[in-house]
Amino acid sequence: MNSHNHDDFHYRNRRPFNDAPRRPEPQHFPTRTVLSSSLFNGDHEIGIDHGGSLYRLKITRQGKLILNK
Repeated sequence: MNSHNHDDFHYRNRRPFNDAPRRPEPQHFPTRTVLSSSLFNGDHEIGIDHGGSLYRLKITRQGKLILNK
């Protein structure tokens, strides 16, 4: 009979956690921030031309933003 059990086999054949290939850390760039009040300028809906398509950005009654094509 084999002196090693099944769990020992799997444990011995796994790579240690710290031996895994490392990915480079992603670079984080600051995101440009615009106040919604400056975008809407008192309106509740604006149009955004993106790639030749018109999108509508709306402020809901609950004060949330919805973007529709």
